[in-house]
Amino acid sequence: MTQLEDSRASLERRIDAACRQADRARRSVRLIAVSKARSEQEIRTLHALGQRLFGESYVQEFALKCDALQALVPSPEWHFIGALQGNKTRPVAERAHWVHSVDRLKIAQRLSAQRPDGLPPLQVCLQVDLSREPGKSGVPEYDLQALADATAQLPRLVLRGLMTLPARGDDLEQQRRPFARLRELRDVLNARGHRLDTLSMGMSDDLEAAILEGATLVRVGTALFGPRRPQARQT
Repeated sequence: MTQLEDSRASLERRIDAACRQADRARRSVRLIAVSKARSEQEIRTLHALGQRLFGESYVQEFALKCDALQALVPSPEWHFIGALQGNKTRPVAERAHWVHSVDRLKIAQRLSAQRPDGLPPLQVCLQVDLSREPGKSGVPEYDLQALADATAQLPRLVLRGLMTLPARGDDLEQQRRPFARLRELRDVLNARGHRLDTLSMGMSDDLEAAILEGATLVRVGTALFGPRRPQARQT
């Protein structure tokens, strides 16, 4: 068994166990392999093992990989999960199936305007800043309702849910708190007329806590691929 096979099998066992603990069906949680800074060959290997969802954070790298791997069958489902600048939305709008990191209306408007007519609507999540840590992206809670209302009206987009990158928690209960809050925010929006069905939350170190609080998409890199190799900063 290769390292990727072993890592994926171990990760599947963790997700299975967390779903059982949460009394949830395994199919209710989908795994995104966070492949930023990973090679095309590693993605091909995981794809051959049955992985279909891949997450990227840097626009240039994302576009290159999408183009290089477009012949894979079945086609990968590409999720853009990194911060987006307003002048770099077009390659994402033209290639992604999902964008998890919409944190202001300008980004949503540009994605909508630049989404090609021949593609299905772009599925989007609003990134919510729950940690208030310097340098982290995300819409503040007090602006979330307005952003959700405006984004839901845009053509070529479908508002599916919320995403967060919480501060690191030292134990399970501490990890669960921000994920519980994101779930509460989703429920508030749904009570006010939205129909959100997605919570993008949980990574290598805290996916169990996220699943216990209702995660439907978990974003995992290190637990699959191992520690990332150093590389030049990208955007």
